[in-house]
Amino acid sequence: MLTINFGSVAAGLILWAILAATGLVGLPGPLEVLARGGELLADGTLAEDTGASLLRVLSGFLLGSALAVPVGFLMGWYHVGRAIIEPWVQFFRTIPPLALLPLVMVTMGIGETPKIFVIFLAAFLSCVISTYQGVVSVDNTLINAARVLGANNYVIFMRVVVPASSPFILVGMRIGLGAGWATVVAAELLAAPNGLGMRMQQAQQFYDMPTILVNVIVIGILGLLMDRLLLMIEAHLTRWQERR
Repeated sequence: MLTINFGSVAAGLILWAILAATGLVGLPGPLEVLARGGELLADGTLAEDTGASLLRVLSGFLLGSALAVPVGFLMGWYHVGRAIIEPWVQFFRTIPPLALLPLVMVTMGIGETPKIFVIFLAAFLSCVISTYQGVVSVDNTLINAARVLGANNYVIFMRVVVPASSPFILVGMRIGLGAGWATVVAAELLAAPNGLGMRMQQAQQFYDMPTILVNVIVIGILGLLMDRLLLMIEAHLTRWQERR
């Protein structure tokens, strides 16, 4: 599998180099982008921007996921909780978090808080629905079998519902992570002193394509690594699940 992955990446880089060399696309080649990346890394710009964006994404993503899991369980396990919370979740889920950014910036200022909040909202809404769906999708046969064996509600919840919901939760977290990266870049385009999104906007004003591509590639690599980490966690927590 790793061989195929590396082969796919190599083929993509070769195709990119050919298209850039022939002028079929208005993009710089891989070597030019790599050289620009080295310059940004040497002067500390890339490290500063990467650290700023990564901190915002991790803060919003972890806060959103940490709140989404108990709220999703509450919605799925208790009918009263579902009746109270679900209308609000569905209402805000139809509103793109970025549409709330101007309002959030007016009420919270232009510091880090509004950026982290919109990332939090994007991650929360993605994960809470997935968690809720995981709880309501638990096979009733498993729950009834546990009751027959004498398990109380707490034991059923912890030993049956939580494990059975884990794949749904982690899928929601993966979706929330992608939403978090998309949101942070857009938020940094509006108002940020640093960050990968801010640097791309700045480079766009001067038509600095190599800098734009460097930041795009960094975002893609970070997102890929974080997604693979979640996949490793999922594989560990759901070893009981049959896989293809």
